[in-house]
Amino acid sequence: MEKKIKKIPMRQCLGCNEHKEKPLLLRVVRNPEGEISLDFTGKKSGRGAYICRDVKCLRRARKSRRIDKNLDCSIPDEIYDRMEQELQAHEGE
Repeated sequence: MEKKIKKIPMRQCLGCNEHKEKPLLLRVVRNPEGEISLDFTGKKSGRGAYICRDVKCLRRARKSRRIDKNLDCSIPDEIYDRMEQELQAHEGE
């Protein structure tokens, strides 16, 4: 019996617009309470948007407000600053 090949889902980065495999991207989540956070595990509940694990992509998405539009909310600058610091701390993982 042939082993079935598992299909890896693709997602689009909101910073660089490239389609990549879902595990390579980082999820930005708006939970049911409206809090915005980075989801390094990919398991948090809530509405998600994807960016590359790169500060440049986060900055591009921030400038164009694409994450705000995708999550259907307005993200304050403090949240973006915190996400940028978190991403820099996790870079290279």
